[in-house]
Amino acid sequence: MSTLFFNAHVISPDLDLDGAAVLVRDAKVAGIILPGEQLPDDCEKVDIGGDFLLPGFFDIHTHGCANHDFCDATPEGLRTIALSRLPQGVTSFLGTTLTLPEETLAKSISIARDYMADNPCGAKIPGIHLEGPFFTPECAGAQNPEYLKTPDIGLVDRMDDIYHVHKVSYSLELDATQRFLRELVKRGIMPSVAHSFAKYEDFKNACALGMKHASHFCNVMTPLHHLNFGLVGGGMLHKDVFIEMICDGIHLCPEMIQLLFQVKGVGHIMLITDSMRAAGMPDGIYELGGLPATVKDGCARLANGRVAGSTLLFHKALQRVRKLTELPLAQLVKTTAWNQARSLGIPGIGKIQHGFNADFVRMNSALEPLAVWVDGKQKWKLTN
Repeated sequence: MSTLFFNAHVISPDLDLDGAAVLVRDAKVAGIILPGEQLPDDCEKVDIGGDFLLPGFFDIHTHGCANHDFCDATPEGLRTIALSRLPQGVTSFLGTTLTLPEETLAKSISIARDYMADNPCGAKIPGIHLEGPFFTPECAGAQNPEYLKTPDIGLVDRMDDIYHVHKVSYSLELDATQRFLRELVKRGIMPSVAHSFAKYEDFKNACALGMKHASHFCNVMTPLHHLNFGLVGGGMLHKDVFIEMICDGIHLCPEMIQLLFQVKGVGHIMLITDSMRAAGMPDGIYELGGLPATVKDGCARLANGRVAGSTLLFHKALQRVRKLTELPLAQLVKTTAWNQARSLGIPGIGKIQHGFNADFVRMNSALEPLAVWVDGKQKWKLTN
């Protein structure tokens, strides 16, 4: 049975069609029907009511929300996270780890594998993002320093054997010979610089070997200086490097967001949340990787004052960058899923196009999510 999503303002990378329709068959987009063209009759119909229909969002850097963390390593907690991503328009996310003991990481990843094998109830988890434990103590940020390690491809392989590791964030300066980087690239895993005081020259050499990602750009990395170019300078200069941006009004000031969109362009920016368990929750005291974090006015901090992830909801990031950049949605939507998917080599995500996954979010003119479909099936709807 086919499903027709009609009376839709279809927004996809480089595509803006008001009054169009999208045909879905077997969980995939089977075609787009242009405004004015005749609609098929032999299918189930879903009236979008003239609202926006966008590709579902893909958050490749998120630890949790709704008072649960991916590394809590409980099936109930992971299901709650996956369901709580839907009202944000998120239809896919990478299970993102913290710097914790290997047995905790392994258990968390095995639960993600089992969730995906058992008819997922919420957003999909196509793979894993290892954030740590390969960080320098000076740049640990909100990561637990008790469990830091030097880069170990064996640990990555053991996690990948459980469920697909797509991305590893680590301190570049810990890999002086760049053997770790080479091994990641050999396996098709994206190396991403993070929590690092590496020099620009190190970054330049790493890029030549296949490093094309910078995690939570500008945060916990060597800044741009006119005499010491740093990681921020490198990420801005290297056009083929994809940068993650936490656009919550805390991690990046408005002017920096505007500058990065001008310098990098929409083709290499990836919106993320880097959200912790307090996302979607009231202010209070929470926990991140075994460390207490106090949330006040939506900002999470450790006892030492360091910012501890974010409480950002994904659609709020899109709203913020739309206001700051005034770019058309058909361009901005590249930053919500398409760039993430193509940078990691994950097919079928990020476009409303023939053969892509039928993952959609219906949004009103204010970019508030109204309904979400995953693989063509409605998983969430706003109720009054």
